[in-house]
Amino acid sequence: MVLGLGYAIHWRDRRRKQAERETTIASLPEKYRTPLTSSEIDLLLTPSSQLVQHVHDGSVHTSQILSAFTKRALQAHERTNCLTEILVKRAEQKSIPQLERKLARERQKEDDGRRRKKRLPLAGVPVSMKDTVCVDGYDSCIGYSKWIGRTSWRDSPLVKLLDDAGAIPFVKTNVPITLLSFESTNPVFGRTKNPHNPRYSPGGSTGGEAALLAFGGSRCGIGTDVAGSVRIPAHYSGIYTIRCSSGRFLKAGNVTSMPGQEGVLAVYSPMCKTLGDLSFFFKGIYEMCPWKYDHTVLPIPWRRVNSRWELVNTSGQNEEGHAGKERRRARWGVMWDDGVVPPSPACRRALEEVVSALRSRGDEIITIAGPETAQPYECLRIASQLLNSDGGKTFLSQFTSLLEWNDTGVVQLVRYFRLPWIFKRIHAWFVHYIRRDPLRAGLLRDWNEKSVPEQWKLVAERENAREAWFNYWNKEDLDFILTVPHALPAIPEDGSRDTVSACGYTFMWNLLDYAAGVMPITKVDKELDGLPADFRRKNLNGIARSAYKLYDPVGMHGLPVGVQVIGRRLEEEKVLAGMERIEEALGRVWDDGLLD
Repeated sequence: MVLGLGYAIHWRDRRRKQAERETTIASLPEKYRTPLTSSEIDLLLTPSSQLVQHVHDGSVHTSQILSAFTKRALQAHERTNCLTEILVKRAEQKSIPQLERKLARERQKEDDGRRRKKRLPLAGVPVSMKDTVCVDGYDSCIGYSKWIGRTSWRDSPLVKLLDDAGAIPFVKTNVPITLLSFESTNPVFGRTKNPHNPRYSPGGSTGGEAALLAFGGSRCGIGTDVAGSVRIPAHYSGIYTIRCSSGRFLKAGNVTSMPGQEGVLAVYSPMCKTLGDLSFFFKGIYEMCPWKYDHTVLPIPWRRVNSRWELVNTSGQNEEGHAGKERRRARWGVMWDDGVVPPSPACRRALEEVVSALRSRGDEIITIAGPETAQPYECLRIASQLLNSDGGKTFLSQFTSLLEWNDTGVVQLVRYFRLPWIFKRIHAWFVHYIRRDPLRAGLLRDWNEKSVPEQWKLVAERENAREAWFNYWNKEDLDFILTVPHALPAIPEDGSRDTVSACGYTFMWNLLDYAAGVMPITKVDKELDGLPADFRRKNLNGIARSAYKLYDPVGMHGLPVGVQVIGRRLEEEKVLAGMERIEEALGRVWDDGLLD
């Protein structure tokens, strides 16, 4: 009876929230539902830096930008189901009037001959945000029906900074229930689809954001990442992002499915349509001194990268005359395989294309495997245990009913948590010695809720891994590490069931807290990316065998494929420079224009 009542409440609330979203969209002024004009299409294709310049010089009014991007965002939503909260009314009544007042004061100073440094570095830039971001007067239910109606009573520090910088937050975007999936599906808002192919995922957990950006419905967005949640969507959808180190980007005052989880820290990070936008947006955030808004942000001003690939103050001090010189050749460590799931032909081809271009430019390329005591598989084992050390109790406590839908991959994790420990030990032994699959057995063996001493032991293992990688990086004298973001291109609907453990290429950098960027390189080609004739799935370990069930170069034809650029902790500026190096080496800039 109680179970049924809970599900009835869940069903009622989710329908109410869906109706609220559709009513909000339908009630928007008619101007947002008319076809895009040629001038609005031009605005959609204009880089953020130019949008800001147009707003400052008065050649474009911010309301024109909001109109163009709202129209396109609604088109993206119709195509992909990517939106959750529509903030257009707030933009009209708060963000734009506040910006216009500041611009008027700025222009008055100019007329009076008192021109000062611009304090609106993101003036007019449309910004979309993951549903986790709290905005005064709006929900952040992140797919939980239990959280519907828990309206935020204040703007988070991130939103306050965006307003003060002149940006225009205008929509929030969809996520997976629990935030622990590489898909973006939940029972409240439904399934978000990849704009390149609706049968595939745009990624998760920041998938709604990636779908919107890839479709051109926003230029700059904000997501979170605890195991690859901005990088996988960037890879699947064909956009740019950088997973920031903890303390480098604002995160306070927002919601999460696992408050208090600190074994592997979740971080907020920017996502953009182009690399130029990503760099501009990041710098704009830092012009506002984010540590003055959010106590979690370290007071590290934006730095630039000199000719020796060193981070230096923007003032140029201590550069010893190296400013403006061509940078020396970079030293790249390439991790071709994480030892768990080998990259699919499409993803391997993207990585090979980048390596070839960098080598042609004169950069030094070496193959790396990582320190012996902290191999990628070992990092995956530690990270997965730390992230779920509560046995899933925290994210499960947010469900209204046990009958409520859950992500297919997370369902597997929860089911295994609930098995008796003796059964798990026997099953892990069977997988290890009878199935001859020690990698999978190693992940299964200790899949249980941790005691405090067990948690502390894992944290100690994490710190040992960080020390090992610190020493390894120094020993190899690396500037960057290059690898794939995921073994596969975008996965099909409910593919999380088969790929829930295949996240090592991103998850290990969360454990180490390294800065890591993802950028699009190519697209799946059914003629080039077939499996070799001698490929045998049965020869793979269980994790890889399960993932490779989904690889279909014919069905995936045309989906984006990216690479991942890793820098050391708090080296976000350097990672950006590495991504720029790749675009220069390739001699082209990824540009999908506006998807049809």
